[in-house]
Amino acid sequence: MREELRQYADDAYDIVRHAANEIGQRVPGTDGEKKLHDFMSEKLGALGLSPKTEKFIFAPRSSIGGLPYAGWGGIIIALLLALGMMFVSTISDFGVGVLFFASVYAAALWTWLIVSVFKYKTFFDWCFHQEISYNTYAELLPEDGKYDYTILLSGHTDTSWTLKHSALRSKLNPALIFVKLGIGAVSVVSLTLLAWASFIVVMILNFGKLDNVDGLLKAREILYYISVFGAPVFMAGSYLLTLYNEKNPRVASPGAMDNATGVALAYEVVKYFKENPDKMPKRCRIVDVNCGAEESGLRGSLNFVRNHKNDGMLKNAYHINIDSIADKDYFEVINGDAWLCPHFDKDLEGMFVDAMKEAGIEKPGKMANPVGGCDSTPFMKAGVKTITFAAQNPTMTNYYHTLYDVPERFDADTVGLGFDVVLRVIDKIADHENNK
Repeated sequence: MREELRQYADDAYDIVRHAANEIGQRVPGTDGEKKLHDFMSEKLGALGLSPKTEKFIFAPRSSIGGLPYAGWGGIIIALLLALGMMFVSTISDFGVGVLFFASVYAAALWTWLIVSVFKYKTFFDWCFHQEISYNTYAELLPEDGKYDYTILLSGHTDTSWTLKHSALRSKLNPALIFVKLGIGAVSVVSLTLLAWASFIVVMILNFGKLDNVDGLLKAREILYYISVFGAPVFMAGSYLLTLYNEKNPRVASPGAMDNATGVALAYEVVKYFKENPDKMPKRCRIVDVNCGAEESGLRGSLNFVRNHKNDGMLKNAYHINIDSIADKDYFEVINGDAWLCPHFDKDLEGMFVDAMKEAGIEKPGKMANPVGGCDSTPFMKAGVKTITFAAQNPTMTNYYHTLYDVPERFDADTVGLGFDVVLRVIDKIADHENNK
């Protein structure tokens, strides 16, 4: 980190400590999240800017936040499957009806999982409890008010529900948490396939006209034993998935790394150029965007791009999403979301790799986000050149989405190094624009 940037690094770290220690948990749609929006709005206003806060309604549990519902869904399928198979021979109409309901229920469950949990679509949001979240942003314009391009910097204000498996167990191996979740996922998938296979076999036996049904009878017998006697095992496995997150917000993540660091650094960039107008890129507008409800399926960034797609905010724009700057040995550029979209902007990726090397980071990383999504995705889909910047250990840790994501775990120097990198990238964007 360049020494002249230290005051901004220290200020950013103070914001992180205030967010994590004074405000605390900021689960999407809660008072804690709103308090950070209010705090950042006051700080932006103190710079002489005019921050704007946009309210939006969303469903916290409609996307990945509702993954425990998949576990309960698996338990329901197991009960229906066992009941249907037990009565399919004695009271055939009742048994077939129960199996039909189990199959339809499983199909509906997986439709929601694919559309909302895996793809982050909002189609099923109306089915879930609604809350209010916010986006807060402020624009820094050139002194003459004229600009040809925009650089948007974003961080998300909310924190995650703590993984219930690790809520009170700091010494638990984080890998074991995801082994349990994997068992839960396998159980739900297995139950779905069993429900569909059982219904198809029973329907053919009851209503098909076949000369030889010995094979199908044997298949039904096997499915019967798996469904009835395996039900407790599948229910136990599904129950592990219901523990994906802790419902009690008092033990939610305080979100120092994820993502008070991103919120703080986006603000410090605006503050830096406000206090050093001679270093402001020419013909450039810089916008600090505080996105809400990221942990609920990118709802804040989705609403931001929807609200501003036609007002010029996204025209000839570059978007830098800053998410989790804390692990000094793991600075990296996130170049895509495997679940949601293809690669982010290649030019910005290259700029970040070069900037990290120039800042003294020996081994800058590049990776695609393997699970879930980040706030770059809605911007990319809106046609904005975007990238995500992080410094987070990519392997599972006991502080990822848990009580242990606290500022005492890292230092201002690491945050400041991230600040240094972002400023270098902004200079590279300016050079790119000037050389067009």
